[in-house]
Amino acid sequence: MTNRILSAILFTISLAGFAQAQQAARFQPTHEEMVKRYVRAASIDSATAHSVFRTTVTPEWQADGHSFWYLNYLADSIEEYIFVNPAKRTRRTLFDMQRLADALAVINIPVDPLRPSLTNIRINDSGNMDSFTVNNNVIIFDAATYTCRLIAPAGNPATTPRDPRRNNPFPDGAISPDKKWEASIEKGNLFVKQTTGGKAIQLTKDGTPEKQYGSIRWSPDSKYLAGYLIKTVKDQPVYYVLTAEPNSTRGQLRSQDYKQPGDPWNTYTLYLFDPALKKSQQVNTDSIDFLSPPQLRWRTGNSRYFTYEKMDRGHQRFRVIDVDALDNTTRNIVDEKTNSFIYNQRNFTRYLPETNQLIRTSEKSGWQQLYLVDLVSGKETPITQGSWVVRRIDSVDIRKKEIWFTACGMNAGEDPYNIHYYRISFDGKKLVSITPARGNHVLTFSPDHSLFTDTWSEVNTPPQTILARTSDGKTILPLEQADLTVYKRAGVSPPEVFVAKGRDGVTDIWGIVSKPSDLDPSKKYPVLENIYAGPHDAFVPKVFTPYSEMQSLAELGFIVVMIDGMGTANRSKAFHDIAWKNIADAGLPDRILWIKALAAKYSFVDAERVGLYGTSAGGQNTLGALLFHPEFYKAGVSACGCHDNRIDKQWWNEQWMGYPVGKHYDEQSNITNAAKLQGNLLLIVGEADTNVPPESTYRVADALIRAKRDFQLLSIPGMGHSDGGVYGRMKKRDFFVKNLLGVEPPARNKGEIPAYNEVGRERWSFE
Repeated sequence: MTNRILSAILFTISLAGFAQAQQAARFQPTHEEMVKRYVRAASIDSATAHSVFRTTVTPEWQADGHSFWYLNYLADSIEEYIFVNPAKRTRRTLFDMQRLADALAVINIPVDPLRPSLTNIRINDSGNMDSFTVNNNVIIFDAATYTCRLIAPAGNPATTPRDPRRNNPFPDGAISPDKKWEASIEKGNLFVKQTTGGKAIQLTKDGTPEKQYGSIRWSPDSKYLAGYLIKTVKDQPVYYVLTAEPNSTRGQLRSQDYKQPGDPWNTYTLYLFDPALKKSQQVNTDSIDFLSPPQLRWRTGNSRYFTYEKMDRGHQRFRVIDVDALDNTTRNIVDEKTNSFIYNQRNFTRYLPETNQLIRTSEKSGWQQLYLVDLVSGKETPITQGSWVVRRIDSVDIRKKEIWFTACGMNAGEDPYNIHYYRISFDGKKLVSITPARGNHVLTFSPDHSLFTDTWSEVNTPPQTILARTSDGKTILPLEQADLTVYKRAGVSPPEVFVAKGRDGVTDIWGIVSKPSDLDPSKKYPVLENIYAGPHDAFVPKVFTPYSEMQSLAELGFIVVMIDGMGTANRSKAFHDIAWKNIADAGLPDRILWIKALAAKYSFVDAERVGLYGTSAGGQNTLGALLFHPEFYKAGVSACGCHDNRIDKQWWNEQWMGYPVGKHYDEQSNITNAAKLQGNLLLIVGEADTNVPPESTYRVADALIRAKRDFQLLSIPGMGHSDGGVYGRMKKRDFFVKNLLGVEPPARNKGEIPAYNEVGRERWSFE
């Protein structure tokens, strides 16, 4: 045998040995070992349930506007009532719970001294509790003697009053500001009459019960009314059948009105009315055929003008339109256009009637920023500028000309999604960071905004809470530090934050990683991605997450990840625009690169065995990943997915896929592309889903059957929009154990483990 042949043989053997070593390095438990892992995971679920305390503060501000009390829930649901006096910089227990329980027993109101469950606590100027509600009873309390006096049963809990403006033809009232006129709608038409008496004046004659005038507002000088002639559209129904209703042997048909992409909207035609001249005229502007009727805002100091907002269908043009009631002309004060989309739900406007100004947000610079608009001159000037994102306008101080807002991405070296609070003057000067500490912040302001509580954390950094003053952001008093004593006994850790470059090689993609607490670094574990790529937000947790379903799944022997790829919100406009008419993209190219980068860093990550799961938009993303990237994703569990954007709700899908409905809707449909399935698939649907019609999943199933694809379908009787509930989550675990680990899951019917062996299972319900 020649040396060359021998070398070739030895090389072949070494390759085979290397391949075997690689295969041997895979985490591959036996069935018996897998059963033990299920039991162990359930035990950890139980040990971590309600194991972290002192994580939040919800202040109940008192009459002085500064002092407050709050409630802590401790181990075993024990309650702790804390009173804070900012003036004295003190934090103390509000009362002795055993003495209070004894005092309540005297008046025959028994309570658990460790869990009295008090509400509506009122504290007097001396800092003592003087009244509260318990068990629906109002109690007067004497803190000096610990005596209680029953005033009266509290009665039924108050319900939130109905907004009187909702569906009201006169949102601001039918009586004119000068009290001389009263308006009314009769059989769809507008009438006015003098409040001193006399015959009603009919201002319109073309209204009907089906096509009525409404959303009418008086001008401040009572000279004009402005409102809409409203043509109402009846939405078409979608149907579902409840198959397991009690006391019936028949399936029960249900339906709901449901607007899908392309369906028509109500039409609102703008009119002006002059009661003194008995005159009505249509405003010289286009009718509104999209969304709800915009509010009409009369200009302060000059009742000749009013403005309204108009978002064009397709979300590519937004205007603030000014109407001159004297000559019936209009002009665009704001006229913003884009080649992609304007995100309507993040298109914030705050009107300042005292100064006839408007504060609004826009992404026209490439980032969501604040702008100040003079509603008289139409001049618009930037307030904030930079490569970061304004998240929300919190409040506006018109006297100080200051804006309080939240933003993310301004702090260098920090997670760009972390929310911080700021204030800035109208002229863009005096930018102040109120929350400089690293982390994601949640603030609650006192009624006069002079104080605030601040709770901040990161996904793997426990929360802490302080009381601070808004004038300079200085801490007045530390309030709480998270207590992890019980949690640490479980032996698990919060997720790890991981960052990798996206498809452009430049942009950072952020995500988290959950690993088995007994991870063996010499083994390679399959990857599960918890996916939700809805363009309306970002979804990777940014607050402390000690335990989740991701960690519970990891304990079975998976590396579980969650990633915000391109196409999701809260980054630049370009980052977000990836989703435009392109929901099927779902940031999957970024996610794949991210997982590969994770595998390059950690040898225990097996990027050859990757599965994913998701609910709703995540259900759509899951199946889309299997169809469009079969070379990478091998198995998926898709729950109540909106698999075809023509079937799902109009307001969400047209925002991202555009209008009119075009061929791109069909090209990106999971139903249209069902024949591309190569991996293993479990579809889950609740038959009573009123969010995403169940037929979205059933049509996918039909297409898969027609294409002769193999898959599993779990339809759960009576369940709504969900990940499948307890049973569905059990099936999801078993599916991945079998299809990625190659192990038969426990035989519950044979008693290998108890059925639904998830002690903390209800914590994983879909929201």
